[in-house]
Amino acid sequence: MTSTNTLSSQAIVKALPRHRLLCEFSLWSADLANMASDLKRIEQYVDLHHIDVADARFTPGFLFFPDFVARIAALTEKPIHVHLMVEAEIVEEQTRQFIEAGADLISVHSENGEAGLRAIALAKQLGAATGVVLRLETPVEAVKPFLSEVDMVTLLGTSIGVKGQSLSDKACDRLIEARTLMRQAGREADIILAADGGIREQTVPLLRAAGAETVVLGSLAFGDKDLNSRIQWLHGLESKVQ
Repeated sequence: MTSTNTLSSQAIVKALPRHRLLCEFSLWSADLANMASDLKRIEQYVDLHHIDVADARFTPGFLFFPDFVARIAALTEKPIHVHLMVEAEIVEEQTRQFIEAGADLISVHSENGEAGLRAIALAKQLGAATGVVLRLETPVEAVKPFLSEVDMVTLLGTSIGVKGQSLSDKACDRLIEARTLMRQAGREADIILAADGGIREQTVPLLRAAGAETVVLGSLAFGDKDLNSRIQWLHGLESKVQ
């Protein structure tokens, strides 16, 4: 997000609409050779930009750097969510670097343990909103130590760091379990519950019904020639959570 916005990053994330499904656009699926034009095309539909960061150790392959985030921040008025898929020994320094580059929301992995909690504390000190992400194979209860500290909980519905996979049969039940834990912690109204991975036309209604408040959109958005109709469809999906 550009520096012209007067709200803090934490306030911007807290002000995101909660009455409909949020649209979080994964820039991994954008046209990387024509990023400026792709950003212009999607800007009016974006609630959050989603940027994955990978160190080729915690997950296969390298993904995106602080300079990339700084460039995106200069081209958009929308908040930027950076998902750190990195090892525990570098998560705190990566948190600092990406916030300084322009990230509004930093999500670390529960698998980072105490280092992840320290990174979240640092992010909050630096004025950013915070989140925690769980790998598909990680028990949902691993989110508990983070619930008092974060603004977003993201559950991966596929194996980490690989595009094009099908949604796990466990994904919806895991969302329901996570919401139960959020409710028990007294934070259900304060935390956005997100689904990432396996986002397809046939899976988004299932994830939304299971309580997802945002989904990380890749080809479902970037590959749609009628983006306006796609977003209207997404906004119209209803949650069945009581």
